Amino acid sequence: MQSLVLTGQITDLTNLPTHLKNLFATEKLHYQPQPPAQGLYLLYEDSGLALAKAGHKGVVRVDFVQGTARHRRLFGGGELLARAIQAKNQPFVWDATGGLGRDAFVMASLGLEVVVFEHNPYVYALLADGLQRAQADEQTTSIVQRISLHYGSIILLQTEQKQIPLPDVVYLDPMYPQKQKSAAVKKEMAYFHELLGTADAHNDKALLLAAQKFAQKRVVVKRPANGVVLAEKIPAFQYLGKTTRFDGYIPL
Repeated sequence: MQSLVLTGQITDLTNLPTHLKNLFATEKLHYQPQPPAQGLYLLYEDSGLALAKAGHKGVVRVDFVQGTARHRRLFGGGELLARAIQAKNQPFVWDATGGLGRDAFVMASLGLEVVVFEHNPYVYALLADGLQRAQADEQTTSIVQRISLHYGSIILLQTEQKQIPLPDVVYLDPMYPQKQKSAAVKKEMAYFHELLGTADAHNDKALLLAAQKFAQKRVVVKRPANGVVLAEKIPAFQYLGKTTRFDGYIPL
């Protein structure tokens, strides 16, 4: 995994939030005032922590207060996801592929308790930063209080662990192979592919297997509408949308 530098006009490194301090200790993150000449880097400013790329405009930041999260909060959305996870039954959910946390926020907006797992330390820091800012906003604090962030992967979690209650539903939105580099590929996904690498078929199989072991009622996998099934495993049921599909699996 590549090491990133932290940039931004930071006057006191000892006053950084915990999720950033941890990166200095665990990932050998180092600070420099100016961006590097090439590659990805972390940018910390008043609006929060972001993932940026040298020579490119725009950044990727977890934002539960503005943007699409605000629109969904005010005007609704996520109906297909709600059906797939059976939100009306108020399941306890593990989101095992945290990413930018958007689907976790939708599920929490539906009143559900969600444990989010993220195994990449940089993405974890981005998520922690977004949750911290959302906690401080009166419009989102009650929603994100239902989200618990856990560093690590369910693949490495022991089946007999007792710290985290077992979920009714395990939700997966794994990295999907990037077909080509084009303007159609969103900046955030291009950055994520560069940071995390491409989809890993072996890891997909292990992830689905772990999800089926932990889930008490169902596993729900998000896929592009015309995309291949995860780990070549045929789902027990599906929920179809125009651009997105949710595949359902029975626990083992």
